[in-house]
Amino acid sequence: MSEKQTINLLTNAKWYDLTQSLSIFTPPWPGEMPLQVHFFKRVTGSWGGGQGANGQLIEWSNNTGTHLVGPRAFHSGAKAIADITLSDLCGEGVVVDISDAVSDYSLYTPEMITARAEVKEGDILIINTGYHKHTFDQPDTPNPTAQGGIENKEFGYYVRHPGPSPEFFQWALDMKLKLIGVDCGSAEHPMNTSIRYQHAREFEKAEAKLQETHGKSWDELFPPEEYHELSHITIPKSGMLLAESLGGQIGELSNQRAWIMVGAIPFMEVESAWARVAALQAPDGMSSDDFFAAMRETTMLDMTLPFSVQTPQWANYEPLSVTYTKRVGGQYFGLGRNNAHCRASFHLATHMDGEKHFHAAGRTIGQMPFETWFGPGVIVDISDTVSNSSVYTPAMIEERVDIQQGDILIIKTGYYKYGWNSPDSDEFRYMIKHPGPSPDFADWCLQKEIKWLGIDCVAMEHPMNTIQRIWHPKTFAEANQKLIDQYGKDWDEMYPLDKYYQDMHLNLFNKGVVHAENLGGEIAVAGNGRYFIAAFIQKGMELASCWGRFIAFK
Repeated sequence: MSEKQTINLLTNAKWYDLTQSLSIFTPPWPGEMPLQVHFFKRVTGSWGGGQGANGQLIEWSNNTGTHLVGPRAFHSGAKAIADITLSDLCGEGVVVDISDAVSDYSLYTPEMITARAEVKEGDILIINTGYHKHTFDQPDTPNPTAQGGIENKEFGYYVRHPGPSPEFFQWALDMKLKLIGVDCGSAEHPMNTSIRYQHAREFEKAEAKLQETHGKSWDELFPPEEYHELSHITIPKSGMLLAESLGGQIGELSNQRAWIMVGAIPFMEVESAWARVAALQAPDGMSSDDFFAAMRETTMLDMTLPFSVQTPQWANYEPLSVTYTKRVGGQYFGLGRNNAHCRASFHLATHMDGEKHFHAAGRTIGQMPFETWFGPGVIVDISDTVSNSSVYTPAMIEERVDIQQGDILIIKTGYYKYGWNSPDSDEFRYMIKHPGPSPDFADWCLQKEIKWLGIDCVAMEHPMNTIQRIWHPKTFAEANQKLIDQYGKDWDEMYPLDKYYQDMHLNLFNKGVVHAENLGGEIAVAGNGRYFIAAFIQKGMELASCWGRFIAFK
């Protein structure tokens, strides 16, 4: 397909968000860390990190909210999430609604799936059990026999949801399914997890139901050693992936085929990862078969850096730390998973700065409409015209690409090659000496109605329009002299502090124009031109900024 055909295809496709809202109120997997959010910085100052921005420090478990379960959750020697390619996370699939056939503690079978929709070899299979109705932000479910007359959300979602029958996963392996996603707390039956031991009374109810329906005890139907071998050895080694806690618009795709994309954060040391999950269907007037064929021809460029405990943070932000709170070998005879408790600030790794990062009245990441994050745009390579502490201009952009009103703009300075995981790494140069925008750049973005921006270095700002000017006076003197030599003005003449301090944040975020930072990866092979660009960012309802997966389609 041509560049124009690819952009038109994805622009006109029907996009569905299969992601549930993530909040400090989202119940965690039982016993794990719920999302905790602390503002350690505020624009005018806060306890812990001082002033300059609304900076958040969060703690969380990746099993809270919509997430990808990496194979290392079960098998410590399996692939890291950062090593899972986009082609393994995206592809043709089907959303199957079995909500009319399941109930508390029940089992679903391959026959239930195939009776409702065709499942093809190599598909991504999304199962709608109906139990997303128990997520924290959904209307109460009446239940006259329950306390208060309503179903308990956390028990319904995590402890009582249906799960796969004994033959289900072997069928999935035989079908070579790429990924299985579910709209409840686990892709496993809760009684095949540690919940069996955490909630013994619930296990008694589940086993009693099994005796009624199958005439067997739980361990007779699911011999523990055999199940452990299947779930913790065979499946992880096969490469089949799991996604859990889906929701959003899943009910709009009942028993329909779609192109599924699981935009997981590419952690290196963490076993599971938040993900934004989307489903695409053909534009009006185009058949599904033709749409899927076109999508298979589309090239995806992953512009996301791997996220690691080694990833450097911006200035005085806090880097990622990981503490494993559960290990397979020590959890309920192997029925558990490896699980990490994570802690980090947002301004490291590839991330989207949201409005609230600098504008207190702005929207959080989760409040931004889904369609904000994708659309036509350009990648512009200006690496041949910029250097340490230099300035780039709108003219440099317009002379290289056909930028249109409302585009997403990705700027390739070439400084990605100095990032922490590059053979040419130069962390000081990447953080403190990268180029930045000219004084007229923000106004030009507004005139062009830029949807959002992205940059392949640590900040969308010129570093000398941030606190780095004070912290690195020698570098500021060098940058100031360079400006005088090039423009005949010193820094404060060209960038008056009251107007241009954090220009790209303070002058744009209140207008809804936000930006992504620390892009990298396959941006290295992206040339000048038009692309369809998408950011898969967790739907964090209290988050001012967030990590994500950033993809350019061509």
